[in-house]
Amino acid sequence: MKSSSKLFTKVFLFLLFLSNSYSVKAEINDYIYPNQLPSFSNYGTIGLLNNPSARFLDEGSLGFAWNHMQPYLRGSLVAYPFNWFEASFQYTDINNQLYSEFQSFSGNQTFKDKSFDIKLKLMNETEVMPALALGFRDLAGTGIFSSEYLVASKRINNFDLTLGLGWGMLSGNDITNPLTRISDRFKVRKIVDGTKGGEFSVDSYFSGEMGVFGGIEWYLPYLNGARIKIEYDGIDYSKEGFPPVKQAKKINAGIVYPFSERLQLKLGLIRGNTLNFGFTYSANFSKKNSFIPKLDPHEPVENAEVLKMINTDNDEFLFKSSLKYLADRNLHVQAANVDHKSGELEIAYSQNKHASYVRATGRVARVLDDIAPYNINSFKLKNLNADQGMYQVVIDRSKLQRYEGKVIPKVHLSSLNVLPASHTFEDYQFQPTTRLPKYFYKIAPMVRSQIGGPDGFYFGNFRIAFKSETLITKNFTVDADFSYGVTDNMGELKLASDSILPHVRTEIVQYLKQGRGFTVDSFQANYFSSIGNDIYTKISAGYFEQMFGGVGGEVLYRPFYKPWAIGAELWRVKQRDFDGSFNFIDYQTTTGFINFFYEHPGSQILFKLKGGRFLAKDSGVNLDFSRRFKSGLNMGVYFSLTDISREEFGEGSFDKGFYFFIPIETFFSNYSSGHTGFGLRPVQRDGAAVLYHSYDLFGITDQASYDHILRDWDDLYD
Repeated sequence: MKSSSKLFTKVFLFLLFLSNSYSVKAEINDYIYPNQLPSFSNYGTIGLLNNPSARFLDEGSLGFAWNHMQPYLRGSLVAYPFNWFEASFQYTDINNQLYSEFQSFSGNQTFKDKSFDIKLKLMNETEVMPALALGFRDLAGTGIFSSEYLVASKRINNFDLTLGLGWGMLSGNDITNPLTRISDRFKVRKIVDGTKGGEFSVDSYFSGEMGVFGGIEWYLPYLNGARIKIEYDGIDYSKEGFPPVKQAKKINAGIVYPFSERLQLKLGLIRGNTLNFGFTYSANFSKKNSFIPKLDPHEPVENAEVLKMINTDNDEFLFKSSLKYLADRNLHVQAANVDHKSGELEIAYSQNKHASYVRATGRVARVLDDIAPYNINSFKLKNLNADQGMYQVVIDRSKLQRYEGKVIPKVHLSSLNVLPASHTFEDYQFQPTTRLPKYFYKIAPMVRSQIGGPDGFYFGNFRIAFKSETLITKNFTVDADFSYGVTDNMGELKLASDSILPHVRTEIVQYLKQGRGFTVDSFQANYFSSIGNDIYTKISAGYFEQMFGGVGGEVLYRPFYKPWAIGAELWRVKQRDFDGSFNFIDYQTTTGFINFFYEHPGSQILFKLKGGRFLAKDSGVNLDFSRRFKSGLNMGVYFSLTDISREEFGEGSFDKGFYFFIPIETFFSNYSSGHTGFGLRPVQRDGAAVLYHSYDLFGITDQASYDHILRDWDDLYD
């Protein structure tokens, strides 16, 4: 083994030397080798076959990988919040091991493993030097696949060469660990029993024996980016899994064929005795409309010239024309003024059609440009949300016309009059009558799921959901979510909570089992107001979520021109009955936090700090880091630390997880508001649990930010 690794090292160094003699001609490669995005390994991240590489996808990318490699069936989610950072979650079915030794409990269900991986780019590739990366497998899972590695990759024409050093499960050829010269800690690696998830085994990192791995990825000319992969496998299969996996050969080989830039198929021979196949799908969300082009342009008003003439010296008709033609485009006039002396038309409006506030502003401005008489020189547009002023923009009409269909120059941006928007309706000439209360509803299917537990792989409940919103006044709403179960297998759930803390989350099995019929999912009243400039408040009462109801509220100070905000929230809640009715059980508590937010304007990285008392009466802090991209994609990670011990918290030691949200409009050719997403924590426990409630003030006031308006100003003509 040692001689093989030495030979591989010599070959790699020789090829690296040759890289100084060859230069990649991009214009040729773009023709011969299309679709050259890096491909995924069988372990769910960018790499060769079983081993990692130093390659990354572009920031803002999301990927899904599915692989079958006996005895593993693995699904992976991979995210790239930065060009230098890869984060992934793996869910693996290990089919040569039962989930539990108690067949009466788990039946014949095979073992399911969750794991997190990260990879950090240390150095970019140059003409001479390779790309260099540091990575961790199974960083916060059960540790079954736990390993650390340092890996380099170098492109030479149509060959991509990789060589790495690995610890843990990547030490398959037992090279003496040079780190033992630094400390005796690195001599012996801590044995992982594979029974606990969500814990960091820091004391085992880079310890024990070390191994070498590497390989070649050969791009085949004229075959749409197809490539052959050959690697020297560094995995120690005698230690991986529960019954050790048998390996006949150290050489793995396979082929990857991309059907498109997003979809890749893979077939390979692994360990000399195992057929491997899978597919990956990835997409980049860093740019505006990068997924599906939009076919939802501004609709010019018909007979615009006639309307301009009619609206001249007829303010009432101008206001009513604005009301009608904006409402036709789901933009709703709340009040209007016109100043003929200055030539300014002012419109206060609300909308829930567009996720981009600037796009909505542009649509309003262009409708007004179609119908306003020629003596109107500018438009003052005031955006409202929950009847609270968010921002106002004064747009010069001549500039609006001049730059339509063009790249907006910086001088136009610098001349913008963007202001906070406090408001009262008393001084407006026109205030359309709104019939209140106003009622909105929708009926849709929904599924409640419990996946990957020890008592069964999947439990599901197919339901019909009824969601409604009643607008009592413009700033007072009542929201109700009801659902009815049609079919399910939730009655087979067996796992009971073992938490020594109050069971504020770990009784989820009881909620799923007993809430199978008609349930009140939430029933919440909300009152919004502002007290002075930049200070927003919310008071809520009702059934906030599946498990808790009560009363409470928020206050938020968000200076319009600053990248930060600070607020507080306080809630008195009681735990709801398991059956989803209007009843409560005995547990009640007061929970509340001081909240701080800071968003870096350039990178769109948002930092949230929440400190206070959680639902299980533990106290501590929650830290959340996220990044938003131009498409609206939001990726984030979080963790919480409270005053309970690791033993009190239980499996996982402390609360942590990741999430991402994607605007719904990403998947359609028309613009719309709303988003969908995915979030996961390795283990759901009772510690660090927070109350879920609708309409948090930071989200409500997202448009009350000068930086956010400038960030999205290129949406004006969408």
